[in-house]
Order: sequence, then structure tokens, then C-alpha cells
Amino acid sequence: MPILNRAAEMQEEIAGWRRHLHSNPEIGFDVFATADFVAGKLRAFGCDEVVTGIGRTGLVGVIRGKLGDGRVVGIRADMDALPITEITGKPYASSHEGRMHACGHDGHTAMLLGAAAYLAETRNFAGTVVVIFQPAEESGGGGREMVRDGLMDRFGIEQVFGMHNLPGLPVGRFSIRQGPILAATAEFDIRVSGRGGHAAMPHRSNDPIVAASHLVAATQSIVGRNVDPLEAGVVSITKFHAGDAHNIIPEKVALAGTVRTLKGETATLVEQRLQAVCNGIAATFGVEVELDFRQNYPVTFNHAQETDFAGTVAIGVAGESQVDRAMQPLMAGEDFSYMLEARPGAFIFIGNGDSAGLHHPAYDFNDEAIPYGVSYWVKLAEQALAG
Repeated sequence: MPILNRAAEMQEEIAGWRRHLHSNPEIGFDVFATADFVAGKLRAFGCDEVVTGIGRTGLVGVIRGKLGDGRVVGIRADMDALPITEITGKPYASSHEGRMHACGHDGHTAMLLGAAAYLAETRNFAGTVVVIFQPAEESGGGGREMVRDGLMDRFGIEQVFGMHNLPGLPVGRFSIRQGPILAATAEFDIRVSGRGGHAAMPHRSNDPIVAASHLVAATQSIVGRNVDPLEAGVVSITKFHAGDAHNIIPEKVALAGTVRTLKGETATLVEQRLQAVCNGIAATFGVEVELDFRQNYPVTFNHAQETDFAGTVAIGVAGESQVDRAMQPLMAGEDFSYMLEARPGAFIFIGNGDSAGLHHPAYDFNDEAIPYGVSYWVKLAEQALAG
């Protein structure tokens, strides 16, 4: 069961939709034009219902099969872009300075639109497919907001599936795993307050930069000396702001960073140890250290039955040798996790080939992946809802 002939025939049209979205990126929940574009396509395809304003700017299309009543399956794409300035030089590059589709959500949206077009035309299944277009995956938790807004109950969704492209994985390949596939995320801010003064007389000051520098080094021991080596954890300091002049020791330093784990108890351990490090640095250097730690997206956890099913569908599209059913988990985060907490389902990766990495200003979604993504969605829906 290779890629669908119709999906291959539609590739250029779908790529045109993708490039339109790429040229007009929107961020977070402010995806108004994108949502309007998607809603217009869904209505033109003849979806039975097109419902907007779910989770603020999310929307769904409802497609009922012609083979009778049955179960309800949801399939989801994300729509938002990133606050990055694009350097691809493509003719369809972002027309908005400082915003670009650097994670391929334009491709995800276009592929799901292509699948919706096919499914609305053929309706060769029993039951209902709900195509879900979600805002604010990169920040804001649009998946959480759609679930809170009644997405699953309102449309009777019984299983839910998601997909993301993966640079470095060849086009035409898929990767998936049962259990944790993407990490839980947390963010933290640390404020170090000391006593400033003249840089030539540091003994009369209480230098927060020295204290903060030791703090940065100490955080790197949290995972290495507290987390079981067979478990996964990441602590990264990503911001360090202090001072404005060459000859002044500042009063304050601001740090920020992220934590990634594959288990909730590991996240709790890291938070406790980070607080202990802050307390120790404060006592050692006589400064004040404040930690603000915030849990963010939970672990993206693939359910066993749905993962096995999704892998089998992918094999039907690409061939057994082209599907890795036991990939290593990645430490990136994904708010599809909220949908998987609400309903059983699975998240799969599709190859983007030898492209720049996700969140890189030179990244671009590979349009050669479109027939594989569309075929996967169509076959997943048809097989999940076989009459």
C-alpha cells in the first residue's frame, strides 16, 4: 500500500498552499489569517462542519464517512510560526521580518489540508474524521487550550493522532516509539542580587556576576550527579544578563533556562536540586538568589495500541524498512501531549531529509514529504474507521 496516486497528483497544489502559509507566518494564538485560510479550504472541500474559535483561534473540520456510523478519530496539525528572521532566500520566504515557519508547521497544516480534501471527496470509511488545526504550539499551549475548550467531548473524539517532520530523517521514512517520545518541559528564571560598585574596588562590592557564574557551573552537575544515568534530563542556562558598563559592578544579574525530562519525578528532582544550588550559592557568596520555576508541557506519551497501529499504517505507506518503530526519544517538547493525556493516541515523525534543523533561520519544510504525509493521514483515517 504505497503512497496514494492522488496524493502524488496533489503535491504541487498542496505545496502551493504550504508556500502561501510560509510567506505569511503568524505566531502564537495570533494566527487569524492562517485560520481563515484553513477554514476557507475546509469549506471548499465540503466538510460537514467547520468550527472555528476553539481554544481561541483553533478550528476543526468534521468529515463523516459514507459507510455508516462508527467511531470518531481526530488528526491534528499545528499552525503557528516562530519569532525568527528567515535567511533561506526562497522566493516564498517570510514577508514579515522577525517571523518565519522555522519548524515546519506550514507543512503540517498543508498536509492535513490535503488529507482533508481527499477524505471529504472519497469518504471511504465508517464513522467520523475530525481534522484539528491548532494554534500556539511553540508557546502558549494551544493544545491545552483546545482540550480545555471541550475539543474531545464536543466532537466525541475517541483517539487522536499527531505528526511532526524531522530533519535528518530521509524523506519517505517514519519514526515512532511506544511510551515517552518527547520530553516534559519547564522554564525557570533566577535573579541574583548583590552590592554593586566600582570595578577597580571589587572588595567593596558583593559581585553578583561572580556568584551567578558559579551558579551556572553548578547547575551542570544537577543531571550528572543526581539523575540516574539510565534516565534522561537536561538543564540548560540560556540567558545571562548583567551590567551596562566596563567599569561598574552591577547590582543584579538575571538568568533563565529550561529543563527537559522524560519522567515527572525527574522534573521534581531537578527542581529541588536547582533550588538547593541557588540556596548554596546565596550562602556562599552572601547574595540574594530567587528562583522562579514553572512546569510547562508534560511528556508526550504514546499509547501502546495506537502506536502499534500508527506504525503499521506508516509501513503500509513507506514499507517496513522505512519505519523505525523503536526510535530514541527526543528532548524537545510538544503540546500534543495534552491531547494524548485526554485521549489515547500516538505521535509520529516524518522525514524532512537533509535540511537545516528545526528552529534554525535556514530551515525549510521539504515539499517532497507531502505525498507521504497525506497518504499516512488518509490511510490512518480509513483503517481506523474501516467499515
